[in-house]
Amino acid sequence: MKKIIIPFFCAVLFSTSVAAQQKAAPVKSAATQSTLTSKQVIDNYIKAIGGKEKLEAVKSSITDNTLSVQGMEISMTTKKMGNKFRSEQSMMGQKMVQVFDGEKGYMDQMGQKMDIPADKLPELKKSKVIDALGYDAANFKTVNVEKIDGKDYNVLTSDKGSFYFDAATGLLYKTDAKEGKAIVKSYMTVDGIQFPAEIEAEGNGQKVTIKTTKVVLNSGVTDADFK
Repeated sequence: MKKIIIPFFCAVLFSTSVAAQQKAAPVKSAATQSTLTSKQVIDNYIKAIGGKEKLEAVKSSITDNTLSVQGMEISMTTKKMGNKFRSEQSMMGQKMVQVFDGEKGYMDQMGQKMDIPADKLPELKKSKVIDALGYDAANFKTVNVEKIDGKDYNVLTSDKGSFYFDAATGLLYKTDAKEGKAIVKSYMTVDGIQFPAEIEAEGNGQKVTIKTTKVVLNSGVTDADFK
């Protein structure tokens, strides 16, 4: 099976990287400096998706996704515990696995196994079960406000990319990072916590729609999953 998706981009969503896949380009205005600090923007985001106490209570997660790319449907299940993850993508009987045990990891596709590049490990070691808890205000020196299609967004920018938060709701709307770009089209609520329900993403020359079908928290994950 052809390598369809960028490793880490799916498994560590963030994490999320987004470029709008809209019929018309969004109308943007010039950026101005926000009255908020980066810490306030991040705190508002954490509060918007469920609150710090609730997020920190999540010790493991299992997320089922369906990816649509190049006219194909790919099923993906990602298990996370601490800074560990295991992502399995399957299509037409073929499987690709990505595993990180907290210190090192590998990718296995159709029997071809390779280690995760050493330059990716330091960032992966910082991973959280809930990605929002991984934002460090110290990495963002300024906060700009950009208006896109009439809505205000607080934009945090670092050497990792730019992250757009809806000024009205506090929710993450868009990311533009080195690994790719993505827009969170909608959210879903599981056990009082909001997770991206649909993401339109672009990376490595491919456009992908990622839909979340199920999220399970604090159940069904053990250390054996990351071997």
